[in-house]
Amino acid sequence: MSVFNGQCQVVVFDWDGTLVDSEQHIVASIRYAAEQLGLSTLAHNVIKNIIGLGMREALKELYPDLTAEQVASMRKHYAERFFQSRIDAANLFPSVVETLTALRRKGLKLAVATGKSRNGLDKALKSSGLGVYFDITRCADETLSKPDPLMLHEIANHYQMDFDAMLMIGDTTYDMEMAYRVSMPSVAVSYGVHDSKDLLEYKPIKIIDKLSEVLTLI
Repeated sequence: MSVFNGQCQVVVFDWDGTLVDSEQHIVASIRYAAEQLGLSTLAHNVIKNIIGLGMREALKELYPDLTAEQVASMRKHYAERFFQSRIDAANLFPSVVETLTALRRKGLKLAVATGKSRNGLDKALKSSGLGVYFDITRCADETLSKPDPLMLHEIANHYQMDFDAMLMIGDTTYDMEMAYRVSMPSVAVSYGVHDSKDLLEYKPIKIIDKLSEVLTLI
């Protein structure tokens, strides 16, 4: 794997669990959707571990026997519950705005690679105020879900950039594995949904406790 040498030109961020504290809301929305279909209630920790996957992949991970019709119904009910509340500045993790602003001032290009749907991300980008920071965003329902690295290929192609000039920042093993599979340097955050010991398997440069720490690496 390439070693990050500090000469970074593009920073790719995961969304949920990295920029936005949405764990409780996502878990509650999945539980609501399951209840509408009469499915068993799963433990919080079981549900939170699928955050980062595309919704179809996440639901099949949680409930492997779901039919295509049930998946579609769950997605509908999930959206009903999830969009009752909007993501705004109060949902951002500490130092997110300051860090994104500082990275842009350094001349870096910023992108998002997320398991969210395009509809969900577009609404969140607008209501959170973060949309102005990103040049390109890729979502699981318009490409392939993490940990497949297709969305990173698409972002790299957009910038005509080699992977070793890019940096992935995320909170899940899906983020770390996605970057690892294309030899893209990565940084993991400790405050998201996956444990640090699991993130280490994919050899991030560093695990940081707050987003602003990334500024010392670039």
